[in-house]
Amino acid sequence: MPVIDFHFHAGRADGWYSSVLDLAQASLEEEAVGFINRVSSSTESLISYLDDCGIDYAVAVPEQSPVTSGVISNDEVAALCGGHPRLIPFCCINPGLVPSAAGELVRCVEDLGCRGLKLYPCYHLFYPNDPRIYPVYAKAEELGLPVMIHTGSSVFGGARLKYGDPIFVDDIATDFPDLKLLMCHGGRGFWYEAAFFLVRLHQNVYIDVAGLPPLKLLEYFPELERIADRLVFGSDWPAVPQPKRNIAQIRSLPIAEETKEKMLGKNAARLLAIE
Repeated sequence: MPVIDFHFHAGRADGWYSSVLDLAQASLEEEAVGFINRVSSSTESLISYLDDCGIDYAVAVPEQSPVTSGVISNDEVAALCGGHPRLIPFCCINPGLVPSAAGELVRCVEDLGCRGLKLYPCYHLFYPNDPRIYPVYAKAEELGLPVMIHTGSSVFGGARLKYGDPIFVDDIATDFPDLKLLMCHGGRGFWYEAAFFLVRLHQNVYIDVAGLPPLKLLEYFPELERIADRLVFGSDWPAVPQPKRNIAQIRSLPIAEETKEKMLGKNAARLLAIE
């Protein structure tokens, strides 16, 4: 079963604000800017890094967050992926920056080859269940695209945590039952229990564990194995710049090997139609 990183923020260091670079630096022995630029300098360098980490596929996520963390465009990330089958470009849409969020989604799919969408309510300052965003969900459902939604906390200045409550995903999951929804970070900080309950309630809702310390997962989700079919691994690179260590720690957890397989790749492969 391949290892799939479902939450990899691709892009060069000049797109990130200092708060992101400082967070990466705290876990690195080398200089963060040079490290990020080396990994993201080309399609080939990114593939080489994935090989070093033991990652078979990565979902490459842009950043459209001028208030909080930085700006790395959809076009830049799609170009970095270069059509390589192991690099899966998603788009990021900030509804405050485009005249038509649904139109931008269609452009990213048709022109850039994007295969999913990431939304940042905490960073872009909107409630996920705002009816103005519903055309985006409707188009993603029509196109069969997974939608990642940041839930839970953020350490970056300018973020508003009230928009990160997973409860808003309940409306979306109910109104778009065929739309695959991923709650990024699983309600990190305040709302682990709510995120867990939503996965149990809705068959179209998943949790990505990006940014969560793997050895704490059973503390955050004591009944983790009850949602084994809808757990997805993500590194949150470059804020968490050592995916190899996180993968090893997941493999060390006292849970069924089948659950580890599902989290590290099997569930993501199903969402992304990877055989």
